[in-house]
Amino acid sequence: MKKALLISGGQIDNNYIESYLKSRHYDIIIAIDGGLEKAYEMGIVPTHIIGDFDTVSEEILNKYTDKESVRIVRLMPEKDFSDTQSAISMAIENDCTHIEIIGGTGTRMDHTIANIHTLQMALDKCEDAVIVNENNRIRLVNGRKIIDKENVFGKYISFLPLTDKVKGVVLKGFKYPLDNYEFDIHKSLSLGVSNEMVEDRAEIDVTEGILIMVESED
Repeated sequence: MKKALLISGGQIDNNYIESYLKSRHYDIIIAIDGGLEKAYEMGIVPTHIIGDFDTVSEEILNKYTDKESVRIVRLMPEKDFSDTQSAISMAIENDCTHIEIIGGTGTRMDHTIANIHTLQMALDKCEDAVIVNENNRIRLVNGRKIIDKENVFGKYISFLPLTDKVKGVVLKGFKYPLDNYEFDIHKSLSLGVSNEMVEDRAEIDVTEGILIMVESED
């Protein structure tokens, strides 16, 4: 099992992330463009740096150019894919089965939404891929997922359809269980908001389609 940490250029609470990362180990750490400045602020030395570097200062970037232990990949500014997409591809190419993204959310909602959609790249190639901030942990579910209460990020767990329809949804161990339910993005968009675990272990099953799963602390 190889783990990758991706540091993007969105909003990061440094104190929270430093506490969050304290007990975690990663095989590779990828700083994504402006995320390099966040990594530098927190004293995190990446193994990889990737981006078109339009949001990171040359001064910060130059601190890593002579480090043999750091691989730098410069992307063309004119491209059909985001820097985060390229970073996820890099993690997958390095055989990582678990991907965590920090700085993937923030005031730029277009970037936040795009990053959630980008998690689809890892669905069939990784065991888990999540976006984390101080209030939420976000992942996609397109099959079976077992979660233990001791590992849940926050009190509330919401399920929202990413695809037009999400069929055969089963929720066990939750306050509001479901059995072979079909989410329809036009009819039942908010039905899965603010659920809670009521058992020590819960099960999510999806037969067809993709759910967005959001664990929230507030």
